[in-house]
Amino acid sequence: MSEEGSVDPRVQRTRRDVIDATTALFRAEGWAAVTHAEVARRAGYSKATVYAHWPTRLDLIRASVGQICGTTEHAPPTGDLRADLIRELLDFAGDLSRGHLTRVIGGVFERAGSDPAVDEMRQQLYAEGARSLAAILAAHLPAESVEPCVALLTGGVLVRVALQAAPATEEFVEDLVDRVLASSQG
Repeated sequence: MSEEGSVDPRVQRTRRDVIDATTALFRAEGWAAVTHAEVARRAGYSKATVYAHWPTRLDLIRASVGQICGTTEHAPPTGDLRADLIRELLDFAGDLSRGHLTRVIGGVFERAGSDPAVDEMRQQLYAEGARSLAAILAAHLPAESVEPCVALLTGGVLVRVALQAAPATEEFVEDLVDRVLASSQG
């Protein structure tokens, strides 16, 4: 029997409600907004209950990042390398443009190096975000080309949206994909 199956259903419900509230707050307002008091208020539980399961703010954030990574969905690859990459990158750009992913990544980047748990979250976010792109590329390119291409593609979109505050339009993403593919196959 799984550990989750042996946990009291009320505890499971509390965990789900609190993590859902934390994730919604983290995405909407960023790291600084995630406090035990605000999460408890939004989830409908006492602060004591929240503290009992998540003693620190970092525990709440870690649970939220775990939920974000665990619920990320990607469309299955079609086999068309260029089209699959464009679709994935436009989805990533959309998440960044709506702001929720930028707030999550920004909060983690801001605290990177301050705590091994934060660095672990940063790695988890990247691994989950890059998983689909890496799988698409791995089906078409030599293994040694996959990671550099993932970095160029995600980095290009991240810089465009988060740092340049410009839209990663379909035209931009198509050009980025074409340039990266040309450099990896040339």
